[in-house]
Amino acid sequence: MLAYRHAYHAGNHADVLKHAVLVRVLRHMNLKEKPYRIVDTHAGAGGYALDSEFARKKSEYADGVGRLWAREDLPESLADYLALVRAFNADGNLRLYPGSPEFADRLRRPRDELNLFELHPGDHPVLAERFAGVPGVEVRRADGFSGLAKRLPPPSRRGVILMDPSYEGLSDYARVCDAVETGLARFAEGVFLVWYPLVHNKPESFELAGRLAGLSARAPKGWLDARLVVGEPDEKGFGMVGSGMFVVNPPHTLAADLREMLPYLTRLLAQSASAHHRLEVSPT
Repeated sequence: MLAYRHAYHAGNHADVLKHAVLVRVLRHMNLKEKPYRIVDTHAGAGGYALDSEFARKKSEYADGVGRLWAREDLPESLADYLALVRAFNADGNLRLYPGSPEFADRLRRPRDELNLFELHPGDHPVLAERFAGVPGVEVRRADGFSGLAKRLPPPSRRGVILMDPSYEGLSDYARVCDAVETGLARFAEGVFLVWYPLVHNKPESFELAGRLAGLSARAPKGWLDARLVVGEPDEKGFGMVGSGMFVVNPPHTLAADLREMLPYLTRLLAQSASAHHRLEVSPT
């Protein structure tokens, strides 16, 4: 949806989960010399000022990355993520939050490619300016779902695909499933990361992981689904209570990282007594 601006939600609990998982996956990809391609289907603006009008409207980062910022007891998997956020804030104050493109660019090696898609007329120029002339990075103002198939498979047969649309329209749930199905048909060994919201009044959001599990049944390395619920719906029964990351062909180390990460995040980011997490891994 072109009305959606991620700046309103930058650095919230969902970003913490999404980017912590992305960091673990890319660290694992870097263990092999062979290059790989990263495709971000909904890249946003790339980075966000937390003192901007958008971010200050809800200040969601305060209950997300803000709760991690000064901690010194983070598990290694989260400490790595937070170190990258701190590096994005050179003066030592939490003023900026890196989007997925920044995490990816900082972790990829010179021989690894980064393909960024963003359709929003406000976010795309910011993203394009940030990465103008950066070797190995391609920014396109286009629909990432439609453009994904042409980027798969990469020549090296190694790749990470991140999908995190706005889900403001119900069509995004179907489009995610279609993109994963098409992507696996073209690139069965690809690592597909799908972020999804858990919205109390939208059953589609709670059903998405099950649909993706069915589509991923033949993935060579299976799948995993990590959910983090931090709050409760508002008094009218509406609202996003948490989010999830569904990963197709997850690195073999990711489940262990999440078993360390999720209990910590549940305690630290909880906004109600009902906060909980769940990790499901496909049968081997």
